[in-house]
Amino acid sequence: MSTHRLSRHLVYGCRGMICSNSPLAASAGLNVLHEGGNAFDAALAVAAVETVTIVPMCGLGGDSFVLLHDAVTGTITGVNSSGVAASGASADLYRNQGYRTMPLEGPHAVSVPGEVAAWEVIHRRFCTRPFAQLLDSAIGYAEEGFPIPPGIGRSFASNAAKLAQFPSTAAVFMPQGRPPAEGDLLVNTDLARSLRLVAEGGADAFYRGPLARQMAGGLNAGGGLFSEADFHEHQAEVYEPIATTYRDYTIYQTRPPSQGFLLLEMLNLIEGFDIASLAPHSPEAIHLMVEAKKIAYADRNRVAGDPRVADWPLDELISKAYAAERRAEIYPDRVNEAHTALQMAEADGDTTYFCVADAAGNSVSWIHSLSHAFGSGYIAEGTGIVFNNRAGRGFRLTPGHPNEIAPGKRAMHTLNCYLATKDGQPVIIGGTPGGDFQPQCGLQMLTQLIDFGIDPQAAVEAPRWWSFPGTDPATIDQDMRIQVEAEMPEATVQGLEALGHQVVRRAPGVYDGKVQLIVRDPERGILMGASDPRGDGQAVGA
Repeated sequence: MSTHRLSRHLVYGCRGMICSNSPLAASAGLNVLHEGGNAFDAALAVAAVETVTIVPMCGLGGDSFVLLHDAVTGTITGVNSSGVAASGASADLYRNQGYRTMPLEGPHAVSVPGEVAAWEVIHRRFCTRPFAQLLDSAIGYAEEGFPIPPGIGRSFASNAAKLAQFPSTAAVFMPQGRPPAEGDLLVNTDLARSLRLVAEGGADAFYRGPLARQMAGGLNAGGGLFSEADFHEHQAEVYEPIATTYRDYTIYQTRPPSQGFLLLEMLNLIEGFDIASLAPHSPEAIHLMVEAKKIAYADRNRVAGDPRVADWPLDELISKAYAAERRAEIYPDRVNEAHTALQMAEADGDTTYFCVADAAGNSVSWIHSLSHAFGSGYIAEGTGIVFNNRAGRGFRLTPGHPNEIAPGKRAMHTLNCYLATKDGQPVIIGGTPGGDFQPQCGLQMLTQLIDFGIDPQAAVEAPRWWSFPGTDPATIDQDMRIQVEAEMPEATVQGLEALGHQVVRRAPGVYDGKVQLIVRDPERGILMGASDPRGDGQAVGA
C-alpha cells in the first residue's frame, strides 16, 4: 500500500456514482439519477454540460469514444464518433504549399466534429429520458453562464494568444480584450443557441440543417476546405469493443482509430511476469511496464491507422501468442537497448474523461476531446462552437504514412477509455486525458487495483511515471526517458536508473493525467468513486 497521504477520501454510493472533471457536470448527472434516469441518461447529461464547462478540452466541435455496459443484456457496446478530414484536403495540396507538417490552428486543422452524433446514437439505444431534457443543464450554463474553475482559468490564460488571433473566437472568449479568469462568469449565448437547435432537432439539426451550413461556411470563410456534405455524411460507429484478459479480469477497450489496443497489448506483455510479487511503485515493476510500453508504441507508430483505409494486424497485436513472442524482448534486470527509438506517428493534447454507474449495473466510460487546448482555436461565427484540431494533430504529410491525410479519412486517435469485468460484471470503469500518457496511465491504474489491491483513491493519487517520447512528432526524436512526478520516491528513481533508464523528474506542481475511476463491488452492492485531485473535478455518489 502506498504511504502517500490522500488529499481526498474515496466516495461511496449504492444507487449511482459519477466521476467528472467538472463538478457542475457531475451534479447535473446526479440530478438525472435522482429523477429516475439510468446511467446512460446521466452520462448524456454529463457529456453535454462538460462541452460547455470544460471549454478547452471538449465541445460540440470535438470527438467522442465511449464504452457502455448494458445490465439488462450483459453486453458492452463501443461508440466511435470521430470525424473525417475535409473533402478538399489532400497531402499534395499542403505539400505543394510548402507544409512539412499539418497546420495545428485554424480551419485547416479541423476534422468533422463527432460529439453530437455520439449523443444521438447513445440516446436512441440506451436512454430513457427525453433527449432535450438531458441537454437542459448544458443550455442553461451556456446561456446564463458558469464560474470558471481554477484549471480552466489557467488554460485560458496560457492560450490567450491562440484565442486572440481569430476575431470570431475573441468575440466569444475575450470581449473585454482578455480571457476569463478563475471565478469569472463565462456566458456563450451563441453556443446556447446551437445547443438548443440540437436539443430540438438532434443530430440532423447539427449535421444536416442550417447549423451545418453555418459551420461549414464559417470554417471556409477562414480558409477551410469543407463541403456541407462532409457534415451531412457523418455517422457515429457502433461496434463490439476489443478486449483481452488480465488475471481474472476481462479488459475492454475502444477500437481503432482509437489507440486503446495499446493498453491491451501492454497488459498481455506484462501478464507473463509475477507483478504482484513486486512492491507497488517499485523500480522493478515500473521497469517491466516501461519495456512493454516501448514494444507496443513502436507497433502503433509502425502500422496503426484508420482501419477503413489502412490494413494492419490489430488482432495479432492484441493476441496472447504475439505477447508471448515479444515478451522475450523484456529483460527483468536491464533495459533492452534495442528499444531506444520510436518512429513518428501522432499525438493528442487536452481531453477530458468521465465515468458513470448506476445501481442496476449499467456503466459508461466516456472520453471526448478537442485534441489540443481549445482545439484549432477557431469558432465559426455565430455558433459559439470551438472546433477541434484533430486533422492538424493526427494526420501526416509523409508520403505513404498510414496517417497521411486524404479527403474523408479519419486520423488515428490517442483517445481511449477502458472498462473491466469480472465474472461478467463491470467492476472497474476508468480513463484519463493525456494523449500518449493515457494507455500508460491505464496500465498503472489496473495493475495497482488488480495486482496490488490498492484502494482506488490511493491508486489515483499515487505518483505517476510516463515513458517518453511516445508518438508526438515534435518530440519523437528525443532520447528515451521516464518522466516521473515530483512525489516519486528517490529510491524508485535510483532503482530505475540502476536498471538503465534515464529518469527526469517533473517540476513540482506539474502532473500527468486527470483520472476518473469507479470500482464496483458486486458482492456488497456498493460503488466506489475516485476523482483525481490533479484536476478540478469530483466524484459524487447516490
